[in-house]
Amino acid sequence: MHILSHFPITEQWPPAHPERIQLYSLATPNGVKVSIMLEETGLPYEAYRITLDQQGVLSPAFLSLNPNNKIPAMIDPDGPDGKPLALFESGAILLYLAEKTGSFLPADAAQRYQTIQWLMFQMGGVGPMFGQLGFFHRFAGKEYQDKRPLQRYVAETRRLLNVLEQRLTGRNWIMGEQYTIADMAIFPWVRILSGYYQASELLSLDDYPHLQATLERFIARPAVARGLAIPGTV
Repeated sequence: MHILSHFPITEQWPPAHPERIQLYSLATPNGVKVSIMLEETGLPYEAYRITLDQQGVLSPAFLSLNPNNKIPAMIDPDGPDGKPLALFESGAILLYLAEKTGSFLPADAAQRYQTIQWLMFQMGGVGPMFGQLGFFHRFAGKEYQDKRPLQRYVAETRRLLNVLEQRLTGRNWIMGEQYTIADMAIFPWVRILSGYYQASELLSLDDYPHLQATLERFIARPAVARGLAIPGTV
């Protein structure tokens, strides 16, 4: 029997199916990493749209699950040893789901760590830098008269795009022929540059043909198309 009532978050967002993974998220690049992985693996789950305000990530219920007040977070009612497991941080969740299902993470030890290496590249570089670019180009930061912050993040974003372009030259995916959690982590962020951030011209995205080809390959996956729309849209 799956009992989740001792998790305070379930009082605000009661599960209809407590035997399923409970996903608390929003359709941002970090959020859709997990919904894409869940769609790719076929694990049953319920998704709750968590807003970025006092009723969402800043609510006591959500903070009881993730004290860092960021999406995504999840509860797996069938965690290690059959006990419920609560997790936050999208990279940690991807690793957990990959190991739980034995999928999208190479079995070979060297390739496994190389995949984790590229996952960390996204977590430590791509996400924070692309996010800052979005702030200074698309959101409140665009009103700043001093354009040096924007120029810094344009330069750093282009540097990271060059790293990815070089990596994808002669490869279909980050790890070659095998599609992995590294791709699921990186490409929602690449996608948002020309989409929600409206930065195609700013970044000269046409300069990265191998990266763009892999992005198109990524978006064409049915599980990715489903995962990008869960929960809600950006």
